[in-house]
Amino acid sequence: MAKEILSVILAAGESKAMKSDIPRAVFPVLGKPMASYAVAAATEAGAKKNVMVVGFGADRVRETFGESVLYADQPEAVGTSDAVAHARGYFEQTDAYVLVLPGDAPLIDAQTLRNAIAYHEEFQNEVTIITAIVDNPAGYGRIIRNSAGDVVSIVEEEYANQGELEINEINSSMYIFNADALCYALDHYDSLSDRYDKNNLIHSIEVLIKSGRKVGAYDADDPDSILGINDRIQLFEVESIMRNRINLEHMRNGVTIMAPAVTYIEPGVVIGQDTVVQPNVHLRGNTVIGKNVIIGANSIITNCKIADGVDILSSVMVDSEVCEGAHVGPFAYLRPNSKIGKNVKIGDFVEIKNATLDEGTKVSHLTYVGDSDV
Repeated sequence: MAKEILSVILAAGESKAMKSDIPRAVFPVLGKPMASYAVAAATEAGAKKNVMVVGFGADRVRETFGESVLYADQPEAVGTSDAVAHARGYFEQTDAYVLVLPGDAPLIDAQTLRNAIAYHEEFQNEVTIITAIVDNPAGYGRIIRNSAGDVVSIVEEEYANQGELEINEINSSMYIFNADALCYALDHYDSLSDRYDKNNLIHSIEVLIKSGRKVGAYDADDPDSILGINDRIQLFEVESIMRNRINLEHMRNGVTIMAPAVTYIEPGVVIGQDTVVQPNVHLRGNTVIGKNVIIGANSIITNCKIADGVDILSSVMVDSEVCEGAHVGPFAYLRPNSKIGKNVKIGDFVEIKNATLDEGTKVSHLTYVGDSDV
């Protein structure tokens, strides 16, 4: 693409509806900070810079994301227009495309963003709204079009009349702006009727529409991709979709998952073909599992490397390595920095911590091995 792409991730909000002291940006979703999904999607879609607008819990957000993003501070959470305005210094002297994304919509994917950017370029829009057609639009702003199909307004639900409430094309709160058009909108908060909130970024869209700028709307192919998380019920709904997608992908790649509805695999996990995952298994972090492995029921495995042909029965493993042909469990506990050699047998109620068990070692049951080589 000819133009640089810069993303602005809106991540200044609290988790009030979540009933949590954790900033929304870092609230865990399948083991990763919520806003990290937007950052990853924007980066994969071509963003060279990602600017995260922070407010509530800013220090914790910075500690979590470190130097992976740039930051803009919003001292007071007074709305999305104000949030974007605080990031203005990163784009006002550029001709970039500015991709504005909510930090609480972890299902957004890079392909949807790439398609929307291509649409924005093809039709030479100055702003493109990512929308979705849904069966139940409750809670979302509605996209208002004229008889020619042009976008003429976005109406928040609280200001919508009965006819507008029946519209099922919704605003995702994801936008692509030309940088100069966004700056123009932020500079021209003309008086609008009481049904518009100037602190909402849709006011910027209204400014551009009224000034004759070209505004388009790209309909996301997958309505789920725009779902946001405001409370724990929505967290459950979004995580359920994510887990199902992850499990289906592993099954397509040759992994047997015996009970997908009660199998919890995080996004960074790699599993080899012909591996069997039994019910109630949790695979977390950057775990890598080889081929022909059996992961027994109720096992919890975090950041581990497991070679081909390993059997793990109802055990807990953290930051450990298990070599080819080993047998672990049932009810074993591998604590950090444990290395289990080839064809090692670890029986029931065995705990290993910061220890290496060489090839062929047998630790049958009721044993603790720590800080040693065996």
